[in-house]
Amino acid sequence: MRIAIDVMGGDVGPEVIIAAALRCAADHPKLELDLVGDRQLIEKEMGEGPVDLARISVCHAPQVVEMGEKPALVLRHKRQSSMHFAIGKVKSAEADACVSSGNTGALMAIGRHLLKTLAGIDRPAIIKAMPSTRGRCYLLDLGANINCEVENLIQFAAMGSLMCGAVENIDKPTVGLLNIGEEEIKGGELINVTAGLLRDNAFLNFIGFVEGDAIYQSGADVIVCDGWVGNVALKTSEGLAKFVAHLIQDAFEQNVATRAAALIANPTLNKLRTKLKPEQYNGATMLGLQGVVVKSHGNTTEAGFYNAIEVAIREAEQDVPNLIARRLDEVLDAYH
Repeated sequence: MRIAIDVMGGDVGPEVIIAAALRCAADHPKLELDLVGDRQLIEKEMGEGPVDLARISVCHAPQVVEMGEKPALVLRHKRQSSMHFAIGKVKSAEADACVSSGNTGALMAIGRHLLKTLAGIDRPAIIKAMPSTRGRCYLLDLGANINCEVENLIQFAAMGSLMCGAVENIDKPTVGLLNIGEEEIKGGELINVTAGLLRDNAFLNFIGFVEGDAIYQSGADVIVCDGWVGNVALKTSEGLAKFVAHLIQDAFEQNVATRAAALIANPTLNKLRTKLKPEQYNGATMLGLQGVVVKSHGNTTEAGFYNAIEVAIREAEQDVPNLIARRLDEVLDAYH
């Protein structure tokens, strides 16, 4: 297993990304890494560590994709960038997956340009795991497609179901459609037409509409929506998690009595803090490309980027793009 890491992407700096990559390599003795970026900087940060450096390759890239750059300009003028080189390694089969915390739009644009989309998929979607009372669920699209047609949402449902089934080892994942209510009369024409078609598909285990407040406690393993709604839901969730964590900490720091109570409750509080941290679920996949490309949050921690690499490993192990390619016709033929 070889993963290409775009070391220069994101806001946190190469040192955080390199540290996460080396720690992941230490935890996975068979994992090989291509660290892509400024060679001098990478070799300086690697230093002496517990990792067998024979499993680590450095690929020099003279350009960096900045977070605010427009995807179209990046495609034309940044072909020597670490992001372009890292995805290129997936295209050439030198790497099984790519991970980057860089510019999302540029990552999707380069991914579509180099890897192309799977046959039968009009638009790739961004998908990631979200915490749920049942463990985790997968939400897509998270921002790649603002305006969607019925066909796009059905394709998202098919891809999300196949991916979730593979990485979570679920025989027939449940699929829900994010809406303003659970009742069948709720929502606009786009949502209702999509729901009707999903209900008629024998290959998809469609369970109906899911409201926003049920994302974390519904019976759905996969929740489908357009990119505008999905991105707002994701960002709101991340903000709420930080807000709740702040409230808990503030409540236990009010006075001597509450601080003493915090000492007693500390083991439980630590578990809760871990579950509330967005980096625990870091790593969103550009689903629908002919290769595994995982997007890390641009401002994540070392632990967060580590988790994004773990997502890439799981999907590469399950060969998710080829799995979807093999079974997509079977799922979508019901509509033809």
